[in-house]
Amino acid sequence: MADDRHYHRVVETLARPDLDALVDERVRSTVRYAQEHSPFYRRWFERHTVRPEAIREHEDLRDLPVISGATIRRYQPPQTKEFCFKSVPWEAVFTVNETSGTSGIPKSFFLTWEDWERHAEKYARFFVSQGFRTGDRVVVCASYGMNVGANTMTLAARDLGMAIVPEGKCTFPVRVMAHYRPTAVIGSVFKLLRLARRMEAEGFPPRSAGVARLVVGGESFAPESRRYLEEVWGCPVYNTYGSTEGTMCGECTRQAGLHVPEDLVHFDFYDPGMERFVRDGETGRLVYTTLLAPGKKAGTLLINYDTEDTCSVVSRERCGCGRTHMRIAYPRREAETVWIGEIPLNRVDVEAAVFEPGNMVYLNGEYEAFIYGGDEAGETVLRVSMESLDPARVDAGEVEETFLTALFRSVPDLLAAYEDGTLRILCTVTPPGGLELHRAPGRPKRIVDRR
Repeated sequence: MADDRHYHRVVETLARPDLDALVDERVRSTVRYAQEHSPFYRRWFERHTVRPEAIREHEDLRDLPVISGATIRRYQPPQTKEFCFKSVPWEAVFTVNETSGTSGIPKSFFLTWEDWERHAEKYARFFVSQGFRTGDRVVVCASYGMNVGANTMTLAARDLGMAIVPEGKCTFPVRVMAHYRPTAVIGSVFKLLRLARRMEAEGFPPRSAGVARLVVGGESFAPESRRYLEEVWGCPVYNTYGSTEGTMCGECTRQAGLHVPEDLVHFDFYDPGMERFVRDGETGRLVYTTLLAPGKKAGTLLINYDTEDTCSVVSRERCGCGRTHMRIAYPRREAETVWIGEIPLNRVDVEAAVFEPGNMVYLNGEYEAFIYGGDEAGETVLRVSMESLDPARVDAGEVEETFLTALFRSVPDLLAAYEDGTLRILCTVTPPGGLELHRAPGRPKRIVDRR
């Protein structure tokens, strides 16, 4: 099925009319499956007077209500006796998986083997589009726990003839890099930067390690941090987007947006008030629907699910790589957005300013930001701390000026608030280990609202 450029060439290069027809067929199949097998959707259709047979094409999904993560939690224990989103009997469930639970009780998902095969195909497509080939050796620095990412990558690697080094965490000994000479490493921006620093400290510069590509999974990042990471490692860095719900997308070598496997997942984009759909190019909340081929089954499926992430459609035209599936901008997590008055500030905006090239002469990339209420009514304080390997040699004033210039370029509306005094921004430079996040257990938050 796979060739040098595609995992599933026929599907990945379908002409737009044929791709839309395939999507419509799978929308009908998914809705029919939900009516027949999902306790939640059977009642949901009745409650909202939805006739499943009337849902004929993907545009019809826009007439249906949107559900949220809170909806899933409301229809599973301890709120209910049964898992109402489970759409197969227990004997058909291959694994039970959960989300991280950072925003409440974890959401439960029930995966059949068919679900795993579909998830693996999504990742296999991205790997091929990023230049992975048979014989590649890949270190995976992602959790092999209750979420699906690392296991899905491992299954995809099996299908492509790649070897996986399943480290899980990025604190493994540097000898792993020296002995196995991996051709790729998968992890977060900061895991990969910390690994690079450890390699440098042990006399094994990352640029000499033979790594041909890095993949950042499951998080958005600023173009500035991508450029810095590429400079440190001397290879391209590719972005992917995914969740336990099944929303896997990934860049190709063109790095011009994330390809959506439109035959397997469907995205719509709502305005922030969830009142209307936005046009291509406009930023909106990403709403996800599982797509099932006729005769296929799913342990849990979702229709019109609000991911609470925001992004936009980059293009529905054929990409330079030859793929016709649409490309989206890199999604931003709503949970990583704080509001300063009417102005949204996302973690990625702060990260872009930290990683401004002029600053990275002094900094190592580690940072944290806190939002406080000021002394005066209506005043907000943004305190940003950035790490340097040698703070005594840093021109703190220059770092602050560079940071502010970059931040206002990324979020222009903040400048007026800063100039009129309703927003104060405090920048500090700390030694390694000086940030609060280093003392926090679990996955740390880079931007925290303490108002």
